[in-house]
Amino acid sequence: MTRILRRAWDFPAAPGAPARVWRDWALVGILALGALLEALLRPDLPWRWPTLVFELGLIATLLWRRTHPGPMVVLAFGALVVMDTVRQIAGVRPTDSYALVAMLVLIYALVRWGSGRHLFAGGTVILLSMVRTFLADAADLQNVIGGIAVVAVCVSLGAAMRYRAAARLQRLAQVRLEEREHLARDLHDTVAHHVSAILLRAQAGLITAGTDPAAAHEALRVIEDEASQSLREMRSMVRVLRDDTPAHRSPTAGVAELRALANGDGEPPVTLALHGELDSATATALNAAYRIAQESVTNARRHAQRASLIELTVTASTDRIGIRIHDDGLPASAAGSGFGIEGMKERAALLGGTCIAGPDPDGGWTVTADLPTASATR
Repeated sequence: MTRILRRAWDFPAAPGAPARVWRDWALVGILALGALLEALLRPDLPWRWPTLVFELGLIATLLWRRTHPGPMVVLAFGALVVMDTVRQIAGVRPTDSYALVAMLVLIYALVRWGSGRHLFAGGTVILLSMVRTFLADAADLQNVIGGIAVVAVCVSLGAAMRYRAAARLQRLAQVRLEEREHLARDLHDTVAHHVSAILLRAQAGLITAGTDPAAAHEALRVIEDEASQSLREMRSMVRVLRDDTPAHRSPTAGVAELRALANGDGEPPVTLALHGELDSATATALNAAYRIAQESVTNARRHAQRASLIELTVTASTDRIGIRIHDDGLPASAAGSGFGIEGMKERAALLGGTCIAGPDPDGGWTVTADLPTASATR
């Protein structure tokens, strides 16, 4: 039991809690305006102006509800208990205020973002506040049940959203791991190709060394080039390899596969434009360009509504390869689940490049990637 409690106490806060954005200020402004109007228009509101100041203070805690959910709940609900106790001692019956909807937002934020110790501390204060309220108004069973139901809904909603976000983060981590493994296997194939070439040239040089010194010299030059390229590819592979899974051999994609992607069956059709000296580009960069293009075309065909054409453009320079995939469909659903896009971004980042996907200002959906060649990342 002690171990379970310790693990619950040390449970981490939900990652990625966003800082304050304009929507938070808008929410606080709307609730503050509502509190002001209530103070001006409700004749049955006791302690009108002190109550207004108190409610504005409670509403202000919403600005820190994500980054400090536990302290904000303790502060708000603790102050509410004190305020209600003072009213009871003064013989003033507490009156429900519409501005106290902020308390429900705090409960949701506590469950959605709080750590284990925040949940313990905040939950304890919330429970004490509810017990005190129910004891003060025990005759009205309907209000008691209704209050419990509302709090339960807030807790359930916060837990559901937290679970959903955690499941998505776990899936994204799996996608990134799989992309690293795929890229490491592709790099393995490229290195194996260069090593095979080195071996063949070395054997040829040994055979011709005695009779044709010029041929042996040429073999050594090729070996030097291939070894340098292999070393660069090997460094890339070490950076991305994350487990001991054997690297199974598979064909390395290149210009021919890009042309086959455009000539293959499927709707909408794909047009291909190749610019620059693609044949001189490194195998790693070409393979990554093909994988990104393949994923982008697949996403467009699955998710882009009313698309009639997919344009694929690949441009190679001395040290970069640029890819642009554009479809003319409706961009609202073109991204799908987002996991394919994360995989493309991860692959590009592992090679030192970038990949951006999103709605195009001129309509449709566009994916652009900029990849350095191995020679550019030495």
